[in-house]
Amino acid sequence: MAQGIRRPHEAIDFAAIERMYPPPPEYFETAYFEDRETIERKQLARLIDRAWRAYEIPFHRNRWDAAGFHPSHLKTLDDLWKCPSYTVDDIRISIDNNPPYGDYQGVTPALATREPMRVYMSGGTTGKSRPTFYTAWDRMAGAVFTARALYQLGIRPGDVVLNSWAYSTHNGAMCFDEALYSWLNCVVLTTSTGNVTSTEKQVELAIQYGATAILTTGDYLFRIAEVARSLGYDPEKDLKIRALPNIGDADLLSSTFGAPYYRSYGFHEVQWVASECEMHDGLHIYEDGFIVQVVDVETGEPLPDGSLGSLCVTELYKTGTAQFRYNILDLSYLYPKGQCGCGSWLRKIGPFAGRGDNMVKLRGVNLWPEGVGEVACSVSGTLPDYFVTASRVNNRDELSIIVVSGRDSSQFADIQAEVERVLHGRFGLKISASVVRPGEIDHLTEFLTSPKPKRFKDERGG
Repeated sequence: MAQGIRRPHEAIDFAAIERMYPPPPEYFETAYFEDRETIERKQLARLIDRAWRAYEIPFHRNRWDAAGFHPSHLKTLDDLWKCPSYTVDDIRISIDNNPPYGDYQGVTPALATREPMRVYMSGGTTGKSRPTFYTAWDRMAGAVFTARALYQLGIRPGDVVLNSWAYSTHNGAMCFDEALYSWLNCVVLTTSTGNVTSTEKQVELAIQYGATAILTTGDYLFRIAEVARSLGYDPEKDLKIRALPNIGDADLLSSTFGAPYYRSYGFHEVQWVASECEMHDGLHIYEDGFIVQVVDVETGEPLPDGSLGSLCVTELYKTGTAQFRYNILDLSYLYPKGQCGCGSWLRKIGPFAGRGDNMVKLRGVNLWPEGVGEVACSVSGTLPDYFVTASRVNNRDELSIIVVSGRDSSQFADIQAEVERVLHGRFGLKISASVVRPGEIDHLTEFLTSPKPKRFKDERGG
């Protein structure tokens, strides 16, 4: 070790990662089919170890001490419920009180010579960006989970893949890059967004090199398809896309590119958590790396299987910053324990259903903007692009939505009326709608500049 510096190959035990968290395709031939007893025995051992290491971090120690919780209390997996959860608001307070990194980090820049590390910021779509330090182990082990998702979604070793995510302070682009390069042996073309590599150039690169996947938002993938058509190409025939690891309209993505769509789920601090199998009935949690609970959005109390609530995630693999009962405020639900038709005993969650912190209580009814958008965009003539606004009008809370349509503007009035009718029928409330042309809400969604499109703004003030 020269001058006290440990290089990545010295800091990471790659064999240990492969043994503890098998990468694809080996994972889908081994641990993916473990029985519940084996899964839970492994989880408990890793949970106890993770708790003791998390207890060394001031953020967690202070919260646990105040709640009367101690790592020694963990005797069963159910004991995890004794540990207090936390949300992004607690992280923001930590940053304000301990700038600039907060006291929730498990490592600091001063330790970078011992183990190389990276720091990434959240996209800030729900408020102030939050930094997270990742040790070299965290990046490489986390890349395994992303590689599993990409494999299950159709990418195979040796594929050429365009990585069209924005390479910035956000985790997204490098999360995919590391997984593709380190664990799937793919050839990665790092095009980044259309602002870096023009969309026309991205189409040409995809066709020239036979890319099997373009990693980006569903919205931008549709833009790529639109540009491909303008250049005289058929997206389904001329683009050789066979994997769609994109967040967007499943049916439209599949029909546009002629490839199956599989849902998956991950977030900034831990990379990928779960992905869908060929049964298309829930997303399998990578339980060797995560324990997922579902809690009531407002109270944080446990919810029964099948009930929509907020995901509360505990990771079991990291060595740096810990996510231990992190109430991520993403909405989903847990499937009951049981064996999937694919043969796996891994627990499953439902697809992402919106953000808990975006909940709008409108005349006694709880609404989530993502749910409103999904219903509105199911109306014929609309595209999967929308923006929801909550406002205060004449001392009354109101909700409105802008939807996008590629049809002639002479049809906009009829589409608007139908969207309002469908929303009223689904939610029992009047939600006003307006219809615009493609691109006209990009300044609201920050489609071209944000790591993921923004869909909601609350203008009601305090």
